[in-house]
Amino acid sequence: MQLLAQILANGVLLGGLYALMALGLALIWGVLNIVNLAHGAFIMLGAYVGYYLFSLFHIDPFVALPVSMGALFCLGYLIQRHLLNLIARAPMFNTLLITFGLDVVLTYLAQMFFSADFRTINPGYAGANFTLFGITLPLVRVLAFLVAIVLTVALWLFLSRFRVGRAIRATAQNLGAARLYGVEPRRLYALTFGLGAALAGGAGDLYGVVSQINPYIGAALTAKSFAIAIIGGLENPLGVVVGGIFLGIVESLTALYVGPTYVDVASFGILVLVLILRPNGLLGAAA
Repeated sequence: MQLLAQILANGVLLGGLYALMALGLALIWGVLNIVNLAHGAFIMLGAYVGYYLFSLFHIDPFVALPVSMGALFCLGYLIQRHLLNLIARAPMFNTLLITFGLDVVLTYLAQMFFSADFRTINPGYAGANFTLFGITLPLVRVLAFLVAIVLTVALWLFLSRFRVGRAIRATAQNLGAARLYGVEPRRLYALTFGLGAALAGGAGDLYGVVSQINPYIGAALTAKSFAIAIIGGLENPLGVVVGGIFLGIVESLTALYVGPTYVDVASFGILVLVLILRPNGLLGAAA
């Protein structure tokens, strides 16, 4: 029983980070109808921003989080404003092709500038842990989980309480009606894509603390984010959090009782079941 509780706790902590990784993808997909295949590359770049701020300037990765998010926001805003807006509302196949090409370009640029070596962010407390009710919790993973939840709540408040956030939601629900109320879609699309990229950058900064990074981690992270966005649903950030935590628990239990080799099989098996039984996600409206 103690082992099961430990595994469940590890799954929840992992799922919080998963949720943050998927949140930006879900936001862009839900508003712009773009499945951003470069999302994992944004996470990877955010991880490198955090890594170099730590290794060169000794800035703690959690302190560097706003810098990582700000850098990726600027990159995402510029990409959407000057590239993706040219094919705004185009068929999804077109956007898949262009974001796939963008992913390839960013990956090879990262290899050119950063090399293919594995790196990790190792602050002094990286190996610290504490015990709660007999369960050992790594401090770094707990901090990453808490930051992920705070950023998720902040996004929810932004979308529900602020005028720009409500305009983003209105655009996602009914573009024609939003235009009647004076919403300028292209600028809003660039802002939304920038926010999604910023969330990816924040997730990358945290990911670099709990795992190794190199320029080629993006494809796997995009696939994981895609699965979580589908499982949780695109309608609200809470669904993505539930999807991320659910997937983290499933992966942890699979690694314990079946074997680490089958973790991805379990993840995408759950994705297939959700698509069959609840196409709108676990917290989405019933189909």
